[in-house]
Amino acid sequence: MSILRSTGRVPVARAALGVLAAVALLALFGDALAPLDPLAQDTARTLQGPSGAHLLGTDYLGRDVLSRLLAGTGSSVLSAVEAVGAAMLLGVLPGLASVRFGAAFTWVSLRAVAALMTLPFTLFAIAAVGVLGNGLHQAMLALGVLLAPLFFRVTRAAALGLDRAQYVEAAELMGASRWWILRTHIWRKVLPTVAVTTAHALATSLLAVSSLTFLGIGVQPPAPTWGGMLAGDLGFLAQQPWAPALPAALIMLTVGALNLLADAVRDAEPSAAEPGAAGRTEKPGTSGKTTVRGKERRDDLAAV
Repeated sequence: MSILRSTGRVPVARAALGVLAAVALLALFGDALAPLDPLAQDTARTLQGPSGAHLLGTDYLGRDVLSRLLAGTGSSVLSAVEAVGAAMLLGVLPGLASVRFGAAFTWVSLRAVAALMTLPFTLFAIAAVGVLGNGLHQAMLALGVLLAPLFFRVTRAAALGLDRAQYVEAAELMGASRWWILRTHIWRKVLPTVAVTTAHALATSLLAVSSLTFLGIGVQPPAPTWGGMLAGDLGFLAQQPWAPALPAALIMLTVGALNLLADAVRDAEPSAAEPGAAGRTEKPGTSGKTTVRGKERRDDLAAV
C-alpha cells in the first residue's frame, strides 16, 4: 500500500493511471459502448470519412471504425493481460522457490530458463498456434511462456538479496517453514520489483499482441483487434491516409502509459520497499533526525 501511495503522489503516474483506467473501462465495456455492430458490413458506404452516422468513418468493408476500435480494445488488452498472467505464474513462483528449495531445483530451473531465452519469439508463437490451433488464447500462452524467464530472473535476483537477511535467519532458527518465510518475509519485499516488471511486461505484451494480430496470427477474422485493424488500413492509404493512425494511437498511448507507470513505481520503490526505511525521515542526517534509534540515544545522553 505504501508503494501505491508513493506512486499516486507523482503527477505523471496519476495521468498514466487515468489513461489506463479509461483503457480498462473500454476493454470491459467496449462492446456495450459501440454505437453500431462492429461486424456489420455496408458495401455501399466503404471507405467513407467521418460523418454523423459514422463518427470515425468506415473501413474497406463499410464497417464502422469507431465501433471496431471500441470492440477491439477488449480482445487486445485482455489478451496482453492473459499473457502476463501466465508469465507471472510460470516465472514468479519458480523464481522464489529457486532461492529456498535446494541446489537441484535451482539448477533445473536455471537450465529451463536459459533454454526458453534462446527461443525466437515469432517462430515459437507460430509453432504453438500451428500445434494448438489458431486463436488468441493459444498465442497468449506461447507469449506467456516466453515472458516467464523475465519474471523468473527478476524475482530470483530480488529474493537472493533477502534470503540471508537477519530476520530470515531468525525465523529459520525459530522453526518457521520455508513457505511461511517466503510468504511473510520475502514476498512483501519482492512485490514492488515484480510490480515494475509487470507494468513493463504488459507494455511489451501489448506490442507483441498487436504484432501477432497484424500478421494474422492468433485472431479469427472478422474479429476486431488493434493490430488487425492497422493491417487492414495499410492497404488503403491512398483513400484514407489517416485511418492507420487511429489504432496506432491507441497502442502507443496505452504502451506509453504503462511505461510511465512502471518508471513511477520504480522511483517510489526504494523509499517504501527498502528494509528499515520506515525508521528514516525524508532527509537523513539533517538536524540530528536520521533515525529513531539516534533520537533515543540523544534522549539517554540528555538524561545523563
